[in-house]
Amino acid sequence: MSNKSVKASPEQVTYANLLYYGCWGSLALMVVTYLIYVLGILPPHIPLDVITQLWSQRVGVYLSQGNVPTGWGWAALIGQGDFLNFLGIVLLAGMTIVCYLTLIPAFLKKKDPLMATIAVLEVIVLTVAASGIFGSGGH
Repeated sequence: MSNKSVKASPEQVTYANLLYYGCWGSLALMVVTYLIYVLGILPPHIPLDVITQLWSQRVGVYLSQGNVPTGWGWAALIGQGDFLNFLGIVLLAGMTIVCYLTLIPAFLKKKDPLMATIAVLEVIVLTVAASGIFGSGGH
């Protein structure tokens, strides 16, 4: 084994730092929004006594009786305590997109159009996948 040390590029360090702090920030946001929910600071979309009854039901029953939208429909309910905590989840899930967005200008400044193009394509693919416009995925 060689003793040569491998040094990360500035872009790799930027990506790693942003991912690290973004993930911890997302987790902190999840804790704060969960506390807002359980402490009743914002009213929930589905009252606590109803949610416990709906837990044992099939998902279709939960969605219809709870008047819960599918896909990105939750965004319209962001002011409700039980949907506010989705913000941290979305931020955590979207951190890769955020990280790639910061790399695009760095690659362009470095005059590396191939890597910039790959980063742009990554952002497009991940954004389209997250949007659900093709109807695939879990919603």
